[in-house]
Amino acid sequence: MRIMFLLRCLVIGVFSALSCTAIAQPQDADALQELVQQEVERLLSTEGALDAAIERGIMRVLIKQQAEAEQAEQQRQQAKVSKVRPVDPRRDHIFGNPQAAITFIEYSDFECPFCKKFHPTVVQLMENNPGKLRWVYRHFPLAFHNPGAQQQAEAAECAAELGGNDAFWEYSDFIYRRTGAGGNGFPLANLRPLAEEIGINGDAFAQCLTSGRMSARVHEDHANGAAAGVSGTPSGFLLNQQGEARFIVGALPIEQLQSMVDELAN
Repeated sequence: MRIMFLLRCLVIGVFSALSCTAIAQPQDADALQELVQQEVERLLSTEGALDAAIERGIMRVLIKQQAEAEQAEQQRQQAKVSKVRPVDPRRDHIFGNPQAAITFIEYSDFECPFCKKFHPTVVQLMENNPGKLRWVYRHFPLAFHNPGAQQQAEAAECAAELGGNDAFWEYSDFIYRRTGAGGNGFPLANLRPLAEEIGINGDAFAQCLTSGRMSARVHEDHANGAAAGVSGTPSGFLLNQQGEARFIVGALPIEQLQSMVDELAN
């Protein structure tokens, strides 16, 4: 029906344009309309002229819709990024070159099985991009993984307070290596022995952990992630110094992450 409508419009349009040569004889106008209709039908059936025009029109619409969708997605990502707390070397845990051109801010949960899978992927990504990528770790313990995830996040913060930035990353890396994930994957009784294993005073660590003073910091990370659109783990943002961003959801493969890094580096 749509094609016949277009065909009729074309026939009428052509006839209207040519009718000034034939208005003297109504029968000639009828004959001319019949000839035009036959020619249009011939083009449609044998040469595909109208099909090609329709196809070009459809492609223009699809290209426009794709461009609009990409622009809308970029705007959504930028809106999320605007709510991410700026990186602060005095507060944040940074792995890699602190002045790197590209930043990966990760929101993660020590008891999340996908985070456990994702952790070595990011380690590999850092090794593949020496000097140009920095990794910022923020806590996002999921409620159904508590109390384990929350306690482990607080323990990592105690390790950082007592041993510095390197101790935070070493402690965190050991948890990811050893946890079975799922909420009870790393025994809470092992938090102190792990701290001692990496050279932290066990009594000072225990005092920090039982005081609960790191709870607020972990909750701040979680609240900021939620405000930026994080709802699951692992999630995060790849950012360059020009403000371009890529929102990451899930344990993406290293090839996809590297592609995003390369895009942001150009």
